[in-house]
Amino acid sequence: MKKQGIIILAAAASVLAGCESTREVRTLPAPVRAPTVEGAWTDPNGLISTFSGGTFNTRTSDGTNAVMASGTYSTDPSGIIQISFYSTLKKTTSRANCQLATADQLNCTSDSGAQFSLRRAAAGGTSVAINGAPIGTVAN
Repeated sequence: MKKQGIIILAAAASVLAGCESTREVRTLPAPVRAPTVEGAWTDPNGLISTFSGGTFNTRTSDGTNAVMASGTYSTDPSGIIQISFYSTLKKTTSRANCQLATADQLNCTSDSGAQFSLRRAAAGGTSVAINGAPIGTVAN
């Protein structure tokens, strides 16, 4: 009976091995990443605002790259970008709440109620650098 049991087990193993099928590997689409505020943005006056790793600054685009404002930013769970900055021109500290209207447009309201928009600096525009380090591009 031992011999018969071994033969039955071997037969069962053969049947199970034959049942194994090859599956086609399914490729999943790349996860969609929400647009971020990181990068260079321009305003209608030609000022360049840069968001990078929680640091915010605005500079002129007239070749002097003078700092107009600097500060920090964070994004809350609802997607609101909160900017706290010091204006070197007005010598005041201010805040603004912004939201990405599109991947290329940031709409903001300052704590005084003033509204403004920034446009993402276009690829292929004029390169902007500070001390030789590129910080972004400005649309032509």
